[in-house]
Amino acid sequence: MTGGMQYKVWPWATAIAIVAIGYGARSAIGTVYGEAEARQLLEALSRAGLYLGSAIATAAATTLALMLTLIGMIRRSDTDFDDDTYRRVVLISTLATVTLLTSLVVLLAFVFPVGEFEALPDGWYSTLYDVLFGACVLMVALLATTVIVTYLTLRHVIARITPTDDI
Repeated sequence: MTGGMQYKVWPWATAIAIVAIGYGARSAIGTVYGEAEARQLLEALSRAGLYLGSAIATAAATTLALMLTLIGMIRRSDTDFDDDTYRRVVLISTLATVTLLTSLVVLLAFVFPVGEFEALPDGWYSTLYDVLFGACVLMVALLATTVIVTYLTLRHVIARITPTDDI
């Protein structure tokens, strides 16, 4: 598989695999039968989601900062880089930004005291649980995709600046 093809296939395969795992996990949890059960699931998800969201926000922000470093390294390199390299850096930056924004929205959603609301329509907690669970899966899928694109980009850059063809 050529470098350009890997650059397109592996990120999509990673995102699809993470979403499939998330769907499998949600299916394993099963149907939420009552509001009390949904509240308990929401409380458990919010505890884990706060840690997950903050870790992902940190990773995404760090990735953005590292892209600035990578651009500086590419510009100072004696090797000429093609437009594809810069497109990859832009893609990584875009993925990291979307990941960061998604994690911030999820963090914001988890700090609302949803268990304290009264007179909510039937099915509210179940729907909220499904939406927040899906948002957590989306965050992880975005970060995993960012990691794969970053790896493939770094491998491409290293191959261009290494004097041998062994990479």
